[in-house]
Amino acid sequence: MPHSIALVDDDQNILTSLSAALEDEGYKVDTYADGSDALDGIGRKPVDLAILDIKMPRMDGMELLSALRRKDDLPVIFLTSKDEEFDEVMGLRMGADDYIKKPFSQRLLMERIRAVLRRHEVASKDPGSADILRRGDLLLDSARHLCSWKGEEINLTVTEFLLVETLARRLGHVKNRDQLIDAAYGENIYVDDRTIDSHIKRLRRKFKDVDPEFAEIETLYGVGYRYRGS
Repeated sequence: MPHSIALVDDDQNILTSLSAALEDEGYKVDTYADGSDALDGIGRKPVDLAILDIKMPRMDGMELLSALRRKDDLPVIFLTSKDEEFDEVMGLRMGADDYIKKPFSQRLLMERIRAVLRRHEVASKDPGSADILRRGDLLLDSARHLCSWKGEEINLTVTEFLLVETLARRLGHVKNRDQLIDAAYGENIYVDDRTIDSHIKRLRRKFKDVDPEFAEIETLYGVGYRYRGS
């Protein structure tokens, strides 16, 4: 079955051109001109991935992402014409899986879409091939996309799950940003180093919401990150 995508943007030219390009790639596309209509539409007709503009009338992309995240872990890619780092970081902290700036290459966007869908499929694989990783108080069940700390479930995006899994598989082993990018996004996908830093910050905050003393993910400045595994 072809993957289905919700495309949300108040620019009709982008809706028309990008939906046509996505359909040429074999995707089924639902288009929406604002966040409010998209939230209703996705609720009635679920999709495999959503591509959201940030600046929209009635309900902007940030508000839509927040509403979607209250329901499930639908993969989300942001489209943004803004250059401020604040918007990119905020979007990632809120749970977006990726972002791409306008104007953008459609070829690059297609690669990003394939990478995000691939990561989500890995995290949602058949329970018969369950792969459970335990590291002290940490439990990761990749088949069910389940993460828990001290018995408390932590809701992670696909990207966040892959990052913590990559770090936790080799306790004390330092992973630089390039290695983490490859693990979370796949090879041959360009992602700014700040993207990984933003994901790590959000990961720590989620764990600290459950356990304020959580300090397992360590930063080695100028080198990378590691999972301490005390």
